[in-house]
Amino acid sequence: MKQKFCTLLIFIVSFTTSSKEIAITFDDSPRSAQGYFDGPTRAKKLIETLKHRGVKQVAFFSVSKGLDKEGKKRLKTYADAGHIIANHTHSHPDINKISFQEYKDDFLMADLFLSTYKNYKKWFRFPYLREGDSLEKRDGMRAILKEKGYINAYITLNNYDWYIESLFQKAIKDKVEIDFDALKHFYVDVMIQGIEYYEQMAVTHLERSPKQVLLLHEMDVSALFIGDLIDELRKKGWSIITPEQAYTDPISDYKAEKIMKFNPGRIGEIARNKGQKKGLWHTTLNEKYLKQRFENEVLSVDN
Repeated sequence: MKQKFCTLLIFIVSFTTSSKEIAITFDDSPRSAQGYFDGPTRAKKLIETLKHRGVKQVAFFSVSKGLDKEGKKRLKTYADAGHIIANHTHSHPDINKISFQEYKDDFLMADLFLSTYKNYKKWFRFPYLREGDSLEKRDGMRAILKEKGYINAYITLNNYDWYIESLFQKAIKDKVEIDFDALKHFYVDVMIQGIEYYEQMAVTHLERSPKQVLLLHEMDVSALFIGDLIDELRKKGWSIITPEQAYTDPISDYKAEKIMKFNPGRIGEIARNKGQKKGLWHTTLNEKYLKQRFENEVLSVDN
């Protein structure tokens, strides 16, 4: 009887630590779309791909300065498709480079413009994931978020997809031949590497797999390959959950005690608090590494 109980306990613990759930979020919407896709095409492809893959809801953390005529329509398209619209400031400032009052005003301006959208949630994501280089800024933003009824919409899975996008768009602009199949494999491999790295870091420090929040950006490589990434995630045993489900995880209540001028994400915060000093940023969050792989794997050998 005792042996059966121990076996059951091991099974329960194993299941708990390996229950891999992930929510998808996109920053910077409506992001500039003057390269491979225009804005409406990017939005259509994103929405259709998510629907086809059975992903009911993602979150778009939005920068209200981008709400020109086309930007407003694009954001409405996401909201009408059932996706969440949330606050990513008005002008995407770096909190470490401006005063607390300037940052607060920028946040409040975005709240004014974005709160009219269907499916708007009082979720705030800090641009660059930076929450302040002083107690005044960090605690000031914590206080204003609480006052206005917001949650800190942290991420757990960090990456440099935005840099892959910049390499891709430069190649398009320069009329360099791109192997799109190779780009797909490169993109998915880089994303999966980072996801698995931070998942292991979480299990190391939490002794379980939390509900993960993936940071992506609303841009062309996302529209092109989000379906392939979802397929690979499911192949590796991940379940796609909604951001609302993800933010029910206990780590949503975590608050770092020490100031982190540069923030790798919630898992990195927790790891640092537990004494890990190195490896908070994975290799795939290195521009030199990404550029070398992009040039070697994606660009035509004849270029």
